[in-house]
Order: sequence, then structure tokens, then C-alpha cells
Amino acid sequence: MQGSVARDSARQTQETARSRSLQILGTLCGFTAGAWLGAAEAPTKLVTIGISPVVISLIMVIGVFLARWSLPALVMGTSSVRADVRRAPHLVLWALLAGCLWAVANTLTIFAIRDIGLSIAFPLWNSNSLLGILWGCLFFNELRQAGRRRWMGVVGGAAVMCVGAAFLASASAAQAPVSAHALNGVWAALGAGILWGTMYIPYRKAYLTGMNPLAFVTIFTFGELGMMTGLAVAYTGMGPLWMELLNARAVMFWLMLGGFIWVIGDLFQQYAAKYVGISRGIPLSNTNQLWGLLWGVLVFGELHGKGSGAHIEVVGGSLLMMLGVGAIALSSATGKEQIRWRDAAQRESVRYGIPADYLEARLDGRRAASETEPRRSVLDWSLVAVATSILVGFASIARVPEFSFRWGPAAVLTIATLFLLLVCGERLWRTTRFH
Repeated sequence: MQGSVARDSARQTQETARSRSLQILGTLCGFTAGAWLGAAEAPTKLVTIGISPVVISLIMVIGVFLARWSLPALVMGTSSVRADVRRAPHLVLWALLAGCLWAVANTLTIFAIRDIGLSIAFPLWNSNSLLGILWGCLFFNELRQAGRRRWMGVVGGAAVMCVGAAFLASASAAQAPVSAHALNGVWAALGAGILWGTMYIPYRKAYLTGMNPLAFVTIFTFGELGMMTGLAVAYTGMGPLWMELLNARAVMFWLMLGGFIWVIGDLFQQYAAKYVGISRGIPLSNTNQLWGLLWGVLVFGELHGKGSGAHIEVVGGSLLMMLGVGAIALSSATGKEQIRWRDAAQRESVRYGIPADYLEARLDGRRAASETEPRRSVLDWSLVAVATSILVGFASIARVPEFSFRWGPAAVLTIATLFLLLVCGERLWRTTRFH
């Protein structure tokens, strides 16, 4: 009897330690996602030749498409993607839907940037943090029985981040010209925030069902590219679209690179949503605005010549965002809340006939006993080679437009971003083997 009690106690202690480790991992993934999503803005700063917003979005999505196929093939192999799809075929439709939502939202952001500027549009669409908290609570039992302190930490932290983002927007937009279509830009940015916040419903649904984030984003990209191509053709016309693409070929590499960098950040965002939920993962990854500001101010000199008031707003807004992030990071899910998460996962398992052992293993970030070790095939290496060749080919004809650029701060930010990639990637591999 005592031996049984001791074993139960040891197992419970092990499960608690594992849960805590996954919570820390998810938080770290959120921070890393913010750094890479912020860095993805830097290549787009190079393009100042008046390319159509729809064409810019299409070129970025092409880069995203290359990354979403080559990176999963390199890390896990396409056999792992096929196995996940066979176990949960219903998620293919959800992934396609998420991709369509992303494409429309990304296009809206570019129109918003055109009409009101990046600095004002950014905090408007980052309101998706609050929407993510709402959806996570309503549909996936997040923050249920979490306690008042954690509720205040997550909701209050997200609200403080939004206030800090508004300060940053005010600082960087003080001397920005007002567009005649400013109201349209505001609505476009808010619409993008709504679509991006809603897009996380399929994400969380997929990960509660056990699908690997690498598999989900691979299917996701078909909806993404298909919707974006349809939007571009409908908005521009086939002939004019082709001519704009030809005229933009000298800078296509930079936009594709931005899409590729964005995917790395998005993958870490996926793992954050998987292990800490969308109510925490979205606000943590929305620190990309802080990283984007660092690139804009330190590398591109966006606040050069501005008054002390703008700099005070930058410092104040940055501190508020850091305070909000800290509150969310310290509000990890408790055991009672995680039980409610598993209730939501069990509901998905029963609804779609997902094996219980597979679901339990994937929720714990490990490979199920019924799964085979993923292997890379000739097809996988071919996908990596094709994606690399396309990027190298466009890089060989790329032209760098004239712009103000500071190499020292750029090197520091690049090193910091790569450091987060290595640290988080190593921990993700050691803890979950990317499951």
C-alpha cells in the first residue's frame, strides 16, 4: 500500500515538473517569436519604390510558402506531416481556413500602413491580444479556475501592453503626415487584428488535438498562398500583376526574406500557443512591436531629430510593454486550469476519434508509442534545395535601395535574435523533440 502511494506521489511530482517545464518553454517561445516577427519588418524597410500593397503582400507570401515547406522538411521530414494529417484529417480544412484569414489580414495591414503608417497601425492590429484572451477563455477553457491573480496578470498585462504600444505609436507618428484615407487605414488595421485574433482558434484547436505545429503550418500555407493569389489577381488583374512583379524583381529577394524570417517567428509563436495557450502566447509574441521599434530607431534612425517628448514616449511605452509582458510571463497556468485544458482536449478527441494515447503524448510534448521516428527522405532534401536555390537566385539579382542604415546596432540586434533562436531552439529540441 505504501509502495503504491509512493509511486503515485512520484508520478504526480514528475507530471508537475513536466508541466512546469512546458510552461517555461512556451513562454520562452513567445519571447523568441516576438524577436523574429519584429526582425521580419527590417527587410520591408528596404523597399521604397512604391510597389502596390497587394503585390508586396503576394511576394512576402511566396517567401512564406518557401519557408513553410522547407523548414518542416528540414526539421522533421514530410513523412511526419503526412502522419499527422492521416491521424487528424479534419484539421486540413481548419488549417486552410487559418491560412485564408492570415492572407486577408496581412493584406489589410499593408493598406493600413499605406494610409496611416506602420507606427499607428501596429498597435491597432496588435489588439488581437485581447481578442485571443476572449477566444481562449470561451472555446478552450483557458484561464478557467486560474485564480484572480493570474486573471489579472494575463488580462491586465495585455491591457498594459496595449497602452505601451499606443505610447510607441504616438512617439513614432508625431510628425507623420496625415492621409486623406486615414479612417480607412484605421478600419483596415482593426480588421487585421480581428482576423489575426480569430485565426488562432484553428491553431489552438489543432494543438489540443495533438497535431505538430510544423505539420499544421505546412497545410496552412496552401490556404495562405491560394487566398493571396486570388486577392492579387482580383485587385490588380493578371496582366498588370505580372508586369508589377517583373518591375519589382530587383527587390523581391528582400520581401521574400522578410516572409522567410516571419515564418521562423511564427513557428515559435505556434509552440507558444501550444504550450501556454493563445491567451498568453499572443500577447508574448506581440512584443514584436518593441523589437520592430528597436530596428526602426537604432538601425534606420526613425526618431532622428525628434524632440525630447518623443524619446520620453518611447522609453515610457517600452517600459509599459515590458511590464505587461512580465505580468503575463509570471501568470503561468495552474494545475486546475490545465485540467480544464485537458477537458477541452478530451472533447476534441471524442469528437474526431483521436486515439487517447496519441493525444496525451502530444499534449506532453513527446512522441506517442504508436508513432515511428521521423526520417528525412530525398523529397525533403529536394524541397530544401529548391527553396534555397530560389532565394539564392533572387539574391543574385537583388538591388539594395538607397537608405539610412546603421551597421553597428543592426549587428547587435541580429546577434540577439540569433541567440534567442539558438537558446529556444535547443530547449525546444531537448524538451519536446519539436513535438
